Amino acid sequence: DCLGEKEDFLAQTSPTDKVHEDSIEETPDPIPTSIKGTIPAWINGSFLRNGPGKFEFGKDRYTHWFDGMAMMHRFHISEGNVTYSSRFLRSDSYVQNSEKNRIVVSEFGTLAMPDPCKNIFARFFSRFQMPKATDNASVNFVKYKGDYYVSTETNYMRRVDPQSLETKEKVDWSQYIAVNSATAHPHYDREGATYNMATPTAKEVTNCFFYNIIRVPAPAEEEAATEDSADLNGAKVICSIRAAEPRKPSYYHSFVMSENYIVFIEQPIKLDLLKFMLYRIQGKSFHKVMTWEPQYETVFHLVNRHTGKESKVKYQAAPMFTLHQINAYEDNGCLVMDMCCGDDGEVIGDFTLENLRRDSGKEMDKFYNSLCRNLPRRYVLPLNVDEKTPLDQNLVTLHYCKATAKQTKPGQVYMTHEELHDDELLQYGGLEFPQINYDKYNGRPYRYFYSCGFGHVFSDSLLKMDVHTKELKVWRYPGLFPSEPVFVASPNAVEEDDGVVLSVIITPREEKSTFLLVLDAKTFTELGRAEVPVNIPYGTHGVFNVMG
Repeated sequence: DCLGEKEDFLAQTSPTDKVHEDSIEETPDPIPTSIKGTIPAWINGSFLRNGPGKFEFGKDRYTHWFDGMAMMHRFHISEGNVTYSSRFLRSDSYVQNSEKNRIVVSEFGTLAMPDPCKNIFARFFSRFQMPKATDNASVNFVKYKGDYYVSTETNYMRRVDPQSLETKEKVDWSQYIAVNSATAHPHYDREGATYNMATPTAKEVTNCFFYNIIRVPAPAEEEAATEDSADLNGAKVICSIRAAEPRKPSYYHSFVMSENYIVFIEQPIKLDLLKFMLYRIQGKSFHKVMTWEPQYETVFHLVNRHTGKESKVKYQAAPMFTLHQINAYEDNGCLVMDMCCGDDGEVIGDFTLENLRRDSGKEMDKFYNSLCRNLPRRYVLPLNVDEKTPLDQNLVTLHYCKATAKQTKPGQVYMTHEELHDDELLQYGGLEFPQINYDKYNGRPYRYFYSCGFGHVFSDSLLKMDVHTKELKVWRYPGLFPSEPVFVASPNAVEEDDGVVLSVIITPREEKSTFLLVLDAKTFTELGRAEVPVNIPYGTHGVFNVMG
């Protein structure tokens, strides 16, 4: 039975396995890997990964897993062979911390303490200085105008060389556009433009907080041969969305985009702006000013991405928490949105290194069992709501959707979701880090997504979900911890899942035995693996950079 099978699996997978918090040495020069099985010869490019890799400087240690210094990884795949290299991002944070041999730049969950070499008065007054935003861009690789950057959730990005992993110039969003930060999960249209969500600069925030949708244009053909430098020229705010609670804006990590619409999800993880201004004086790190407040509904803001016009209809649903969207598409007057959701937003503050370093099996199990399970859900927004739309009738007309949407009063629609899974998923603990065949199916009707299953504090399986039938295909082995799966389409692909899925597998029980896994995306069976003779930390997100 499913329960017995899960208990057997967990018995073989020690909860004390450390996949997450040990600092790692970089490997700047590409090294060969050992191939087992077959790496398809048609794969030609680099699998780029990002994530925390260094968790201490001198005697100072980071508090939260998100805070570790960014480490970039490159698996270069060509003619069935794979090489591996890695480099720490030479951010200002990394350089300053290294020079002082202590933590001098505050991060998401770790507050940098005053310099012990300063006198008592200087140390006291330094608490009243707002800390500078970090440029420790440890979340993702993103593209603007054809250039690669590594990104976090501040106003700084770093341009990088995707071949050598060399750190290039620091880029400040506020030098191009009146925003103070942007997500590490932009969307790309088929013309090459990039869209993102951003917060306004302090000068733009007066009596009300706004969420900005920004657009960076595709590179012009004549720009292709220009000098080697960052270029976000032409970036503009296409829509400013007023926060429902002006002094308590919502935290957001990503957003929804279909072919014609952008949806910003205002969830009840709130930032207390008053606390934010005082958090340095109070000695609190950034994640301490975020609170889960389920007394607020979840609000979905619908914006036409071509005109920038926000719908006057107020779409609402029960309180929920989401980090990553799966896909969204339009069908017969409805906007279908699939995303990973949980019912408890407290989880974002739980991934402290203290929690992740719990040694005893019971302690780690207790922590894991306290965490909210994120599961795939489908919400459907009716697009044609007007004064003639009836009240208290289900406006979702799609025969294949169980989600509902009813106009409860003029201009206000309340939605209930459809669970986008069967009970089978629960034995794998829920899922996160969803990926699709993005180039061909983002913003369009689709059938498959790939993700990590979380039967452990960190992912311990890879999943392929058929959203038509809710059937699962699973790759899972005791003691192996996969990273976010990335889909790569095969040449001349016809069907949506013609291609491979790449994932880096962490092996905490064995030193220097991490490997790049290559699965057949259709059957979800292993084709081959490239074993790396160095340790690699558990990361966050990655992309595949196709070579010519």
